[in-house]
Amino acid sequence: MDSMLLIVVALAVFALAYRFYANFLAAKVAMLNDLNITPAHRLKDGVDYVPTNKWVLFGHHFAAIAGPGPLIGPVLASQFGYLPGFLWIVIGAAIAGAVHDFVVLVASVRNDGLSLANLSHTYIGRLAGIATSLATLFIITTALAGVSIAVVNALSESPWGVFTIIVTIPAAIITGQWMYRIRPGKVAEASLIGIAIVILGVLLGHPFQEGKLFLDPKLLTWDQTTLKLLLPTYAFIASVLPVWLLMCPRDYLSSYMKAGVAILLGVGVILANPPLQMPALTPYINGTGPVLPGQKVWPFVCITIMCGAISGFHSLIASGTTPKMIYRESDIKPIAYGAMLLEGFVAVVALIAACALHPDTYFAINAKKELAAQFAANSPDLLQLTKEVGEQTLVGRTGGAVSLAVGMTHIFRMLPGMQTLAAYWYHFAIMFEALFILTLVETGTRVARFIFQETITPIVKPTLEKAFSENGVRWGLNIIASALSCIAWGYLLFTNDISTIWPMFGIANQLLAAIGLAFGTTYILTHASKKIYALCTFLPLCWVFATTMAAGVMSIPRFWTTLPAPSNFINAAMTVCMLALTVVIVIASAWRWWELLTEKVVPAFAPSHQEAK
Repeated sequence: MDSMLLIVVALAVFALAYRFYANFLAAKVAMLNDLNITPAHRLKDGVDYVPTNKWVLFGHHFAAIAGPGPLIGPVLASQFGYLPGFLWIVIGAAIAGAVHDFVVLVASVRNDGLSLANLSHTYIGRLAGIATSLATLFIITTALAGVSIAVVNALSESPWGVFTIIVTIPAAIITGQWMYRIRPGKVAEASLIGIAIVILGVLLGHPFQEGKLFLDPKLLTWDQTTLKLLLPTYAFIASVLPVWLLMCPRDYLSSYMKAGVAILLGVGVILANPPLQMPALTPYINGTGPVLPGQKVWPFVCITIMCGAISGFHSLIASGTTPKMIYRESDIKPIAYGAMLLEGFVAVVALIAACALHPDTYFAINAKKELAAQFAANSPDLLQLTKEVGEQTLVGRTGGAVSLAVGMTHIFRMLPGMQTLAAYWYHFAIMFEALFILTLVETGTRVARFIFQETITPIVKPTLEKAFSENGVRWGLNIIASALSCIAWGYLLFTNDISTIWPMFGIANQLLAAIGLAFGTTYILTHASKKIYALCTFLPLCWVFATTMAAGVMSIPRFWTTLPAPSNFINAAMTVCMLALTVVIVIASAWRWWELLTEKVVPAFAPSHQEAK
């Protein structure tokens, strides 16, 4: 099977979806209007509410939503073969994921940038609001732990990767200062400076690892324990700082890297046209696979590949940081719908990179070490790839990140003159993946901080007001809420591995997507001129709810029997709680739909208080 065919089909579907379906959603369902004043202008505070250039915000939003899901998920799901994952990515992104992101962002922009929990309270009811708050806390905690474990596995004992990632921090700060303070509005200048620094970090990573720079590479040769401590610490700092100082410019810069590498890989696939060595369906669709043991192709392909098709985490960004920075309503279509389609394309090329490897090579890298050795013995090219990328071993490097980097390197080395640069391609790919993940960790922790603040403010604020000024109270709440969120997901990071945390992350993420679609259906019934438009979110809701509930029920016994105490109890209990809360929210939403459809309540057909007079 030629991989180029998958690229062509995906691009055609996404182009048609953006041209026709996105325009329908913008014009008919949401009725976007640039005369409506966005919260970024009305509530501008220089910290969270900041009017932002459309392309800068696209970069932030894409970087924030495109974490490891569109990279790691398709790689892990390659255990089933290339066909199930490809179909789910292309269909899911166009008619489910992009619609979910679009509707939630529209609703939040027209309601002062409120979070999904507050929106659910407003549109569905108090019970749904409380359940959404609790579900979101469970889900975002699991999500941050799940994505962080992938970057830990990728950067462990890799001074080149750590060096490059560290360089992106001053690059982001300089970009932010240039864009907002030194030369306000000079986006192109800031972009060139930031990108140049990031590229320099990639190029200097190799001599640093070889000990040819002034620093000892052992200083950045960190083990997994060290990384598990540093990641929550970094996330805490990024969450507390103003959005324009580090997070937004870093996300903006990394979006160039993410989109650029995805496009470059797509071009590489077209030029090299590597054959897909993984079959369309493998014998492991029945749940006997070594990468995701005990998981059948349905429903788990929809759980394993989440962000590349539909992701509940996106609703936290679409009702978290992004709506507070939207400059005008017409920016919503490219930022929400367009970014999701770009993420779907990233997922397709990640799937191709994994499936282009020989199956024994793929399983030797992704299976646990006790099984990986058996596949390694049968791999025709694993030793050669290991030597070319400059690693001591690739066997048993679970988590998907390493196999994706090897797959990308395998594709690029097929091009003329590229084989000698395999080590650079490999470590560049590792840095590329780590950037994806870290931007999601930054933004996710900030969103978790918003949720924790909403919860603890009534309790903590009276005490803080006695000791601090108004500004001190605000910073105190930021610090306390950020610390609570980092401690929560940091604990899960320490007590799980990829085989347990990824399925739980997938279940949690898709349950939040179901909550977002349930809210979106309510919002459309309340505001759209025709009630039938609610099918845009209701039909995807039916599929996501059914698959995720099935996966959750099937996973609880496995969590309980395969994990040591107390992790078995914590994982099983969190899954039960998330399933129960989602059922409560969907039932509450259905009751609200019945009221709206039978006109027990009168819907408003326009975004009332924010519409220009």
